[in-house]
Amino acid sequence: MTGTVAAIGAGLAVIGAAIGIGMVGGKAMEAIARQPEAVGDIRSNMILMAALVEGAALIAILLSFFVG
Repeated sequence: MTGTVAAIGAGLAVIGAAIGIGMVGGKAMEAIARQPEAVGDIRSNMILMAALVEGAALIAILLSFFVG
């Protein structure tokens, strides 16, 4: 039973990360379309935010396996 709970927790973490990174990428593309001259700043901030979301998802996956 605990393996199932851990798998559900890991799946939810991955789904949440995918939605978060998709939103970050989409909003970055909208920002670049509005201000093409700010591509460098927007891209670096987008990569930083995607890495933070991915790190939070990795921590959530690890916690779901350790706790579950």
